[in-house]
Parts: sequence; C-alpha cells; structure tokens
Amino acid sequence: MDVCVLGRIGYDLYAMEQHRSLAEVEHFSRHLGGSSANTAFGLARLGLQVGIISAIGKDGLADFLLGSLRHEGVDTQFVRQVEGYDTSLAITEVWPPERFAQVFYRSKPADTQVTFGTGERDYLRKARMFVTNGTSLAASPAREATLEALRTAREAGIRTVFDVDYRASSWPSASEAGRRARSVLPWVDVILGNETELSILTEASAPGAQLRSLHEQGVRVVVRKLGAKGVEVHTKGESHSVPPFPMPVICVIGGGDGFAAGFLYALYRERPLEECLRYGNAAAAVVVSRVSCSDAMPCLEELEALLRTGKS
Repeated sequence: MDVCVLGRIGYDLYAMEQHRSLAEVEHFSRHLGGSSANTAFGLARLGLQVGIISAIGKDGLADFLLGSLRHEGVDTQFVRQVEGYDTSLAITEVWPPERFAQVFYRSKPADTQVTFGTGERDYLRKARMFVTNGTSLAASPAREATLEALRTAREAGIRTVFDVDYRASSWPSASEAGRRARSVLPWVDVILGNETELSILTEASAPGAQLRSLHEQGVRVVVRKLGAKGVEVHTKGESHSVPPFPMPVICVIGGGDGFAAGFLYALYRERPLEECLRYGNAAAAVVVSRVSCSDAMPCLEELEALLRTGKS
C-alpha cells in the first residue's frame, strides 16, 4: 500500500440548477464526499494504492459510498459501519463564480466513531505515507484513534501528513480546535493549511512566527494555501511559492482536497517541492472547474497534460 488515509467519509448533494438558491433548487447530483474520502479517491485516481480507515452509518447510503471508493481502487476493509450514528451530509448550492452556500448535517456523525486496533495498526504499517486531518480530532474515540495512528506511523518510519481542515461546525471554538491540533504536531512531518488554519494552529498571526513555531515542533514541510494569491511551501532550508493555475471556476468546493491529492502524489513520488505545488495547484484547478469533488478529480494523464501545456 502506498498511502493510508484516516478520516471522514460523507455524502454530497450538489445543485444541478446553477445560479439558483437552495430554496429554489429542485434537482441534485449525488457524490462521495468528506475531505479524507475525497483525498483518498484523488490519490487512487492518480495511480497510487490507497486504503482508508473510517466509519460510516449503517444505513442506505453505505453501499453507494463504499462502492464509489472501491470502484476507484480504494481499499475499504477498515471502514466500519456503526449503528446509531449518521453519515455526514453536505448540500451545496452552485452559483459560479463565487457563491457556493452549503448546509451540513453532522448530528452524531459516524466518522467520530473511528477506532484504531490491532488490525488497523498492522494495516497502517504497510503504507509509506499516512494522511489524516483536524476534523478527526473533534470527538472521541476518533480523536484517540487519530493520535495513536500518527504515533504508529512515526514509529514505523512512515511519512505523516496532517491537513488542518478546520470546520467551525465540528468545534466549540477555534481555540479548542487549535489546541487539539497542536497536540499531534510531535508526530507530524507535513502540514497543509490555509492562512486562517495556520493562525488557529499556531496562535500566531505573522507568517514567519507560524513557520518558526511549526518547524521548532518538528514539522518538516509546511504548506500555506493563500487562495487567489497561490500557495507556498516551506522547510527549514527552502521556500517556494506558485501562483494559482488558470482555469474557469464552476464550483470551488473540494479545491483544497484536489490540491492535497495532487501535492501528496508528487511528494510521494519524491518530486521537488516546487513541482509538488504545481501538481497540487493543477489538480485543484481541475476540481474547481467541475461540479463535485471526488468525481471531479483528475487522472494522472489529464493532470500531467495540463502541467505540460499550462502556465502555472
């Protein structure tokens, strides 16, 4: 296995009628969702062997979600179906270029019930990269499972990646989200976050102070996503920045997951960090030029063709 991902799987509904409010939309398309599932899906579509550790509701949505992952080649043997908990649901308005209102349903979310036992531990040790995110720290037992998985990966010499993935609806406060995320930094090699997320994570507003804080705690690679200004990557010894990849915007939802898939694919392949940024930006651009996140992910041939002809 190349990459093991731990985190949430969700069910997404996107408005099929564009430029209409959710109150007016009559038809929706269904898709696999959830940031961890999207990233796993994107990495698999790029050709990596990917497995996911997660939990979903034992309900009528399970077959669709598991089938979507398996169809793309993602191993789901450690996705548990749990009674009494619900798969997360997101409903999205599509009003390009900049209005994408969403409604989330996360009452008793099943992804908070992720556990990490002997089977998951042995499974993770087969991977070369481990990816998880901040939402998995929001509630027990997923919080403890995430921490134990990061420790296991670090002890096994597996590269660890933490996407801050701050979702206000999952936390009582931003400060609590930051406190929980800081607790895992000793076991993290790579951080992905936007400007707000890195501020919450480090309790610092200045970029330089954020980077110093993270590097001092052992994080080797810090990615700062800057929206329309592009993206940066920083280690103790080098820094690079790349502008956004020029593509028409149809729906921005999922662009961050697309970036994660492209960047981490290139990182896994040991490409130079600046090139990793370009892979991430190109994948994000493809995703935002389409509706949905998982189904919008590019295949490797498409991504590399775009990189050859584009100007990022």
